[in-house]
Amino acid sequence: MSSDHIPIAAPQLGAAERDRVAAVLESGMIADGPEVRGFEREFADYCGADHGVATSNGTTALHAALHALGVGPGDRVLTTPFTFIATANAVAFTGAEVGFVDIDPRTYNIDPDALEARLRAGEQVDAVIAVHLYGLPADMTRLVELAEEYDFLLVEDAAQAHGAEVEGRRVGSFGDAACFSFYPTKNMTTSEGGVITTNHAEVAERAARFVDHGRVSGYEHAEVGHNFRMTSIAAAIGRVQLERLPEFTRARQANAAALTEYLEESPVTTPHTPPDRTHVFHQYTVACDGIERDALKSYLDAKGIATGVYYPKPVHKQPAYEHLAVSAPVAEEAAERVLSLPVHPGLSEADVERVGTAVANYAEVAR
Repeated sequence: MSSDHIPIAAPQLGAAERDRVAAVLESGMIADGPEVRGFEREFADYCGADHGVATSNGTTALHAALHALGVGPGDRVLTTPFTFIATANAVAFTGAEVGFVDIDPRTYNIDPDALEARLRAGEQVDAVIAVHLYGLPADMTRLVELAEEYDFLLVEDAAQAHGAEVEGRRVGSFGDAACFSFYPTKNMTTSEGGVITTNHAEVAERAARFVDHGRVSGYEHAEVGHNFRMTSIAAAIGRVQLERLPEFTRARQANAAALTEYLEESPVTTPHTPPDRTHVFHQYTVACDGIERDALKSYLDAKGIATGVYYPKPVHKQPAYEHLAVSAPVAEEAAERVLSLPVHPGLSEADVERVGTAVANYAEVAR
């Protein structure tokens, strides 16, 4: 990439994607169809799941998955407040009540100990959405155990974690359902799109109906549904991107390793990866412990290095949810400290060096 400006994200699209889209356009079958069915099968196989249901985006995937699992009014769904607001909105769309559990300060994912304390206290929990934030899986080993012990549904929000693993098993295969996003900034893209993976045939069937107007066949509609379908054009891009995903992942992990080396002596805290998990680095997020986050961000912006703050305000502090009066001090502190640096596959070695040395140099001066 090597240029004056280093972006925080850069979709990697090439001739193979263009050729696949051109073939779909030539076929005339540009809406939902065989191309989408092929993508669903291939993505589910990649995750080690039995079924895949493609959707128009990651938010509709979450909404459809919760609906397919029977989540609705009277139910209570817990998730992390340190996520994009779509995670909570999907719960609200079903009519269920959303609640928040604070995060682990090292992984930024939902804290299983905090969740277990709430369960032991007898709090109503009908489902939990575990977000694999920044490309690092949540502690699915503990969460699966808790789901079995306390009998709640477990949903994976894997929008940022395509190909991430827990003990060698890919995310998307642990919960009752899992949801992915293919927005352009994600680890792979379909332009816009999402997918639900599940090992339960009945969940897949109900989700597939729900995203297609509740249709069972022709003009026979078994329930009220939405038009949340993926297009064949999007699926065509996705099938090529899925083939390239291992290459993208290797590049992200190599860039992350190099950044960590550059920042080894810096006062910023580099990403933590527990030994049982594989991080795919949708974001490379540091915690600004010894320096002021916004000052570092401004310094990097002036040097042509784009950064991101994901997320500057936890969901429970958003106007739409602040009425819930949630206590999540770890999430609130993280929101003041985190800064994401470029890590995407479009970076050259020179770009990575430029990012790493700029952060390290600023941190040394600030210290």
